[in-house]
Amino acid sequence: MKSKWFRSFVFASLAALAAMGSTSASAQQTLDTVKKRGKLICGVSMNVAGFAYADSKGVMQGFDADVCRAVAAAVFGSPDKVDFVLTNINTRFQALQSGEIDILSRQTTMTFSREASLGLDFGPTVFYDGQGIMVPAKLGVKSAKELNDAAICILPGTTTLQNLADFFRTNNGKFESVVFENPDELRNTFFSGRCDALSSDRSDLASIRAVAQNPADYIILPDTISKEPLAPAVRQGDDNWRDIVSFTTYGIIAAEEKGITQANIDDRTKSEDPEIQRMLGVTGDLGPMLGLDNKWLYNAIKGVGNYGEMFERNLGEKTALGLTRGPNNQWTNGGLLYAAPFR
Repeated sequence: MKSKWFRSFVFASLAALAAMGSTSASAQQTLDTVKKRGKLICGVSMNVAGFAYADSKGVMQGFDADVCRAVAAAVFGSPDKVDFVLTNINTRFQALQSGEIDILSRQTTMTFSREASLGLDFGPTVFYDGQGIMVPAKLGVKSAKELNDAAICILPGTTTLQNLADFFRTNNGKFESVVFENPDELRNTFFSGRCDALSSDRSDLASIRAVAQNPADYIILPDTISKEPLAPAVRQGDDNWRDIVSFTTYGIIAAEEKGITQANIDDRTKSEDPEIQRMLGVTGDLGPMLGLDNKWLYNAIKGVGNYGEMFERNLGEKTALGLTRGPNNQWTNGGLLYAAPFR
């Protein structure tokens, strides 16, 4: 007769196996849904130059849009199999939580409270940003510390107000927040001179200034008053989907470090570098580990390019935003970009 201990061990083992099977099935849920649908649904900003905006043909362009195209290419082999849903500050998280979108790629800051309390998982940081303040050049202000009692335009539902409060409290100053629900109303109010300043992430300020009638009339003050690591987000509870988004992102970062571009990727498949061989599906089985084709990362890089190409095309010094790489450079060039290894 089997002992009670043996029977308990067997029952516990079967329960563990059942739990593992349930977890595995749950982990495939988003990927299966996306594959059956035949396209990725991506939540982006509403008309933000450089990050997400419709061009003259109605095609979504921008850095955040390209992040989604890279994921679509990894899943389907084509960067075009993605639909974009415009989300605002107040609806972006609900759209992800409800399943309306598969990924949120929308200048969103990764914070403790958002990950811990909203049911979200953030991927790797795609843009290291910080909150800044923009003022009319004619105001003659050189630092945010000179803005005591200023009326500052902001949007609701962001970390902006708390960061401003912390900054002015630390510097023994005061300010008046002027809150607008609509980004267009925010911009128009600021450009009309009804606010002394406008505060948002520095990248967002560059986007707003780029659409001004005369961008030279406005300056972004040198003060960076917060850390704002911008990252794509997915729903919690689907580790496989999180890994797909995360390692597609890491892949386009690693591609730049390894010198892999849209133009030379086919030649780079002949590289003797073992990591490049694994990344591009020449050897190993990284793709099947994610439930994807072994050329998943090859397709993502071929579809949108490496991180540097995406940055320069959408945000770089030759664009209307005119941003330099700064902390968004590779770690080998003094920046903060650092991809997890592909092994």
